[in-house]
Amino acid sequence: MKQFEISTDSTCDLYAHEYEEMDIAFAPLEYNVSEGEDLVVEKDDYKDKSQYVAFYNRLRNGAIAKTSILSVQAHVDMFTALAQRGVKCLLHISQGYGLSPTVDNANTAIEMVKKDYPDIDYVAVESDTTTIGEGMLVKAAVKMRDRGDSRDDALAKINEIKHHIQHFILANDLKFLARGGRISKASASIGSFLQVKPIIEFGRDGKLKVCRKEIGLKKALSSIVNDFASFTMCEEFPFIEIVHTDNEPLALELQARFKEKYGIEPEIRIMGPIIGAHVGPGSVAYGFISNEERPFA
Repeated sequence: MKQFEISTDSTCDLYAHEYEEMDIAFAPLEYNVSEGEDLVVEKDDYKDKSQYVAFYNRLRNGAIAKTSILSVQAHVDMFTALAQRGVKCLLHISQGYGLSPTVDNANTAIEMVKKDYPDIDYVAVESDTTTIGEGMLVKAAVKMRDRGDSRDDALAKINEIKHHIQHFILANDLKFLARGGRISKASASIGSFLQVKPIIEFGRDGKLKVCRKEIGLKKALSSIVNDFASFTMCEEFPFIEIVHTDNEPLALELQARFKEKYGIEPEIRIMGPIIGAHVGPGSVAYGFISNEERPFA
């Protein structure tokens, strides 16, 4: 019997059918896309992968996508719907605080909803990550929920393993990350040199860091594959995933290298528009939960 329910936001980059299959609630973020003189407000509730590809093609063609934090009201709407459904105990997983103070809005919303539903016990936790890393924490929470763990035990475990999520990001064009303030303009300038490929990781503070640079795509790909050998996989939550921003050929090459070197075939996923707007098209990354903490402060 489930002792708690789970909710999250769409920055975790799960697919629409996965929210339903795992029986979790989510709040989709909105973003603006400027194409010439046209400004369109869209919602991150894609149901078909072709919509992701179309989004990245728009960025390639000069469209500018701007995202905003998930509002207090969006959280209130989701939590109220859950309370009305009779959900008493909830674990909500938010985007990492190092990227966005979304969890503050979640906590504010919980207190607001408690005024009308004083018997609810909802807790929000920030993930120290985003996209597939955040999605892995959601999947870990689902596993704990389904095996009968208490919400507080699941919360403690999430707070523990979130510092063990390793990320290795090979960005195609750092101008997108710099534009959104995710890395400094000085770091982004590294990518302006011909064939210099920066490797980006999350630090223990949940912020993105350019940790080194490699000359050429092939060398950069080999470098991040070799990084995996520095860690051991978490046996309880053995998730490892590759994510790309409409660069399936590079994602497949990364997967093939993992299979050849380690006998592992990571799942390939496409990144959603909220984080994808900051990463830009053509990038690839992988993430997993290790027994070791992140090496960078």
